[in-house]
Amino acid sequence: MDAESHMRIGALSRRTGVSEWLLRYYEEQGLLHPQRRPNGYRQYRDSDVAAVGHIRALLAAGLPTAVIAQVLGCVHDVGGRLVPEACPGMVDHLSRERARIADTIAHLGAAQRALDDLLAALPSTADT
Repeated sequence: MDAESHMRIGALSRRTGVSEWLLRYYEEQGLLHPQRRPNGYRQYRDSDVAAVGHIRALLAAGLPTAVIAQVLGCVHDVGGRLVPEACPGMVDHLSRERARIADTIAHLGAAQRALDDLLAALPSTADT
């Protein structure tokens, strides 16, 4: 028997603050791999608590779940900070996602400037 304890989805949800629905979604996306008990219940390990934290941090960095599935095994915690390892493709994945986000920011900036122009063109008597 291994030293790592096991828990059901409700316990993992409580320990991580992530809803059971999202945990099931993470499994569906290939991000979590719980064992199945004979009764069909999912059985999670203590290490899944850390994995959920890593998933949440990578989502907060703007990575889509498809990319997270490819890089999740290449990150670990160092002093409470998520640190990537030099896994094959890691730099390409992160660089590509950074460029995508920068492009989105540029488009949003252009949209914001267009709205600013529209607001500036409103007559001063318009309702606010």
